Amino acid sequence: MRAADRVLVVMAKAPRAGRVKTRLSNEYPATVVVELYRCLLQDTLALAASIADTEVAVMAPPEDLEELAALLPAGVIGTPQRGTGLADALSSVFEAFTADRQRRVVAFNSDSPHLPPTVLDDAFAVLLTHDLVAGPTDDGGYYLVGATAPHANLFDPSPLGTSGALAALLANARSKQLTYALTRDWFDVDLASDLARLAEALGRDPSAAPRTAAYLRSWPERDRSQAPRASGSDPA
Repeated sequence: MRAADRVLVVMAKAPRAGRVKTRLSNEYPATVVVELYRCLLQDTLALAASIADTEVAVMAPPEDLEELAALLPAGVIGTPQRGTGLADALSSVFEAFTADRQRRVVAFNSDSPHLPPTVLDDAFAVLLTHDLVAGPTDDGGYYLVGATAPHANLFDPSPLGTSGALAALLANARSKQLTYALTRDWFDVDLASDLARLAEALGRDPSAAPRTAAYLRSWPERDRSQAPRASGSDPA
C-alpha cells in the first residue's frame, strides 16, 4: 500500500450543548464547554491536516453534518455514520473507507489535538504489518484505532467510555485472530482533571493546540472561579 492510501478520520459531533463533552458540563457552564469543544475540534483538524500524504475525513451523525460543514477545512469530507453511538460510528469508519479497496484507515478522537504528529504516522506504519492498531489512554480507553478492513462486531458498545474499553477491543481482536500493536499512551479530555492536565501541557507548549490554548488562557478573565486549574502532581 502506498502512503497516499492513508485515511485519517476524525470522530466528531456538532458543537451543541448536551451533545459534546457532557461530563465536563457537570463542572462548567454549557456555553463554555461547547466553545471548548469547538476549539478542540478545530485544533484536531489542523493536526490531521499536518500529516503528509494522508486523506482527512470526518465521521459524524447525519444530523450534525450540515452544522459541522462550516468548521471543516477545504477538502475535508464529512461522512454520515450509520446507527447511533460510538460503536456504530467506529464500525462505519472502516465500512465506509475500506469497503472499495484496501487502505490504512485510522479513526481519531476530536479531543486529543495536543498529540505529537509522529504518533499518527506511527499508527499508519503499524498497519503495514498488523491488522489493527490502537492508541491507549491512561483511563483504560483509546484515543485512536486503525485497521485495513472492516471487522464485524469488533466494537462492543457496552464498555466504550469505561475503563474496560481498550481491554474489550483487544479481546475482540484476539477472538478474531487479528494481529495488533499499540501506539504511545496519551490522554483525552473527558473530566475536569483531564482539562486541568491539558491546560498545564498547553501552558508549556501552546503551539500544540493553539486555539484551545488561547481559549484556556482567556478563561480566567471571563470567570476565574470556573477556570481549569492544573495540578502539579499530574504528569505532562
